Amino acid sequence: MRRPLVLASTSPYRRQLLGRLQVPFEVADPRVDETPLPGEAPEALCLRLAIAKAQAVAEAFPDALIVGSDQVAELDGRALSKPGDHANAVAQLRAMRGRTIRFLTAIAVHDAADNRTLSRVVPTEVAFRDCSDAAIERYLALDRPYDCAGSAKSESLGIALIRSLRGDDPNALIGLPLIALVDLLAEHGSPVL
Repeated sequence: MRRPLVLASTSPYRRQLLGRLQVPFEVADPRVDETPLPGEAPEALCLRLAIAKAQAVAEAFPDALIVGSDQVAELDGRALSKPGDHANAVAQLRAMRGRTIRFLTAIAVHDAADNRTLSRVVPTEVAFRDCSDAAIERYLALDRPYDCAGSAKSESLGIALIRSLRGDDPNALIGLPLIALVDLLAEHGSPVL
């Protein structure tokens, strides 16, 4: 019998990605404060938040495997999270144009029954084109990626901002590293197939 699976996220992107695995799951809002800790490195931030999200809903799902994920873009050693608004998105895209940025996507699977959490961070190197301010404005008007770390949706028009991608899982850049997730579920004794 398959263990109950819960996605601790309100992200429609993560919900859609998890649906690709064709296993039933529930969705819960983890309500985790995503504010970085003072001096927190980008990788530590996304890993801490993924684990916190997975563990945040454990009490409501005591027999479930709970999936948490978080993503940050790393620029010059600092984390770029969701821009939230147009001005922040413009600033992020201007700072990244013509450069290669590391996007870090953390995945955590928490077993609420035995209080054990397994996790990984999956990096993706993204080389951005040297886009003009006008191109950035056109992109933002059309795609409105204000809820995406680094202000670009690679799964839609944001691909036009990107010169190349390098990583182990293209799903990681969208927000949920499915290859690592399949591995972690198997390690918890709940293989997808």
